[in-house]
Amino acid sequence: MALQPITSTNNAVHAVQHIPMAIPAVLNGRTLEANRSIPLNLDWVEGVRVNTSAVERRAATHVARRTVKKETQAAWLLRAIACMDLTTLSGDDSADRVRRLCAKARNPLQRHIVKGLGIEDLRLTVGAVCVYHAFVETAVKALEGSGIPVAAVSAGFPAGLSPLAERVEEIHRSVEAGAEEIDIVITRAHVFSGEWQALYDEVAAFKQAAGPAHLKVILGTGDLMTLRNVARASWVAMMAGADFIKTSTGKEAVNATLPVSLIMVRCIRDYAERTGMAVGFKPAGGIRTAKQALDWLALMKDELGRPWLEPSLFRFGASGMLGDIERQLEHHLTGRYSATYRHPIA
Repeated sequence: MALQPITSTNNAVHAVQHIPMAIPAVLNGRTLEANRSIPLNLDWVEGVRVNTSAVERRAATHVARRTVKKETQAAWLLRAIACMDLTTLSGDDSADRVRRLCAKARNPLQRHIVKGLGIEDLRLTVGAVCVYHAFVETAVKALEGSGIPVAAVSAGFPAGLSPLAERVEEIHRSVEAGAEEIDIVITRAHVFSGEWQALYDEVAAFKQAAGPAHLKVILGTGDLMTLRNVARASWVAMMAGADFIKTSTGKEAVNATLPVSLIMVRCIRDYAERTGMAVGFKPAGGIRTAKQALDWLALMKDELGRPWLEPSLFRFGASGMLGDIERQLEHHLTGRYSATYRHPIA
């Protein structure tokens, strides 16, 4: 089954439309509001049931029945760039590396590709730049005037095991430094022990500390053992006010997978149907190729619809795939694949 163009035309320019602009979140004909905290409903949490075999079958068939070619493929790959959080979270990060990353965020494609596709007027950028707190001010300055938000990983990233007060204070400092998005990580032990009120209170505290910044709640799905744990943690995070739920820190042994993503997006769908509120989704870690980008975009389109192809409701935590997307777009223009080293991410 072929994926349909994002709009009614196959032209890459029109298919991308005005990427920075969000469209209203609508599900089943119902216009949704932004998410806000609601009281913890333990019946919703305890009522979660997951048929693991069915989820795995659905994920396996998903990647086997989707094809995109030519202009349509180019349009979808441009959409993937617009929904990307360009990220550097290494122990050897430096201010110079962050500035190079921000320069790439402003101009994610090389000039000859932009010109060849005829998309100069789009001013294509990535969805955000994600860095450690220490580099928030550097990134904010480097991105000044671009409209690209800075996301800071916080709350004791990646383990999430520092004292709660310290994690909350770290969020405050990142917001004061200019971060417009905060990616926090939960205490996984709350999930293992079924301490749902403790998990709810933790995320609610992070939400309050983030203030106007968007809060992305990282579940660390590779550590959560079962898909039911993933679903229950998703529900609690959304009720506590998460703007996004995110699979992974990128540091776990297992990061984003399609079965885990399917569970999380269906939780988002069910939550929207019950509350009338929209929550975004961010798969992170292990997504490195253009083909994988298309798989995840198709999943969002199938399960949640067109609004979840916007950066306001969907992000990739996958800097490494930008180089492969560039290679695919150059192949679209020239019919030849170039060497990987010609497409550095920064």
